[in-house]
Amino acid sequence: MSPIKNYFSLIKFSHTIFAMPFALIGFFVALTQTKFITQKPWWQLFLLVVLCMVFARSAAMAFNRWLDKNFDALNPRTAIREIPSGIISSKNTLLFVIFNCAAFITCTYFINPICFVLSPVALFVILFYSYTKRFTPLCHLVLGLGLSLAPIGAYLAVTGKFDLLPVLFSFTVLFWVSGFDIIYAMQDEEFDKGNNLYSIPAVLGKVKALRFSELLHLLSLACVITAGVYGHFTWLYWIGIVVFGGMLIYQHSLVKPGDLSKVNLAFMTSNGIASVIFAIFVLLDLFITKIKFPL
Repeated sequence: MSPIKNYFSLIKFSHTIFAMPFALIGFFVALTQTKFITQKPWWQLFLLVVLCMVFARSAAMAFNRWLDKNFDALNPRTAIREIPSGIISSKNTLLFVIFNCAAFITCTYFINPICFVLSPVALFVILFYSYTKRFTPLCHLVLGLGLSLAPIGAYLAVTGKFDLLPVLFSFTVLFWVSGFDIIYAMQDEEFDKGNNLYSIPAVLGKVKALRFSELLHLLSLACVITAGVYGHFTWLYWIGIVVFGGMLIYQHSLVKPGDLSKVNLAFMTSNGIASVIFAIFVLLDLFITKIKFPL
């Protein structure tokens, strides 16, 4: 495997599919505003936002792998990861984290002052998540919080201000990601208990963890429905919600407390489809009914 592919595997680049669609929603929702704080062409801002997403997520994922390398080496499920298996050194992983953090901050500098000022805060949230499993079972919510910065961050890049609509999309991401991370963590319930690590499955057990995940996903669905009403979206948006909600129900039908064989299908496939299809319908709604800008 080439070095580039190794680093793509290290950061699970394919998982960008979870937050990136919501960043695009935040960006294009912002373009429906009548006034922007910048005179930059929209496509320049778009490129900077995408780069910010890539650099921030790469930093967060690589830092998590670096910090958890000893636990990963002990866990049979994760021992094949790049650092414990010797494919990428611990030193090079840390250098990769530093590079991506610097690149993220640099991109925010070229977006606008508020994004630049808030960039260390965003980095703190997404990097701090890696420590949380050591002291709180609410680590899943911290992960959700980190990814939830995508839509509001993209909105800030265009408008330079906070607004309720992108915040509702951020809460959608927070509850959605936290919910499916709990499902994913069920695979490591016994390992977490044996190594003094905290997670909802390790504290509550699989049955109650699934119920907690379902509650979070209901909250996510409530937020995205509220966003639809508040944002005066059309029928296209509501088709997207049907798909999004359907995929949430589908992933919970796949995973049972006594059968975790379909966790990866629930985690990657159903959530990837949920975010991408939902974003497509939201963007179609925006482009057809709301966005007016020169290409």
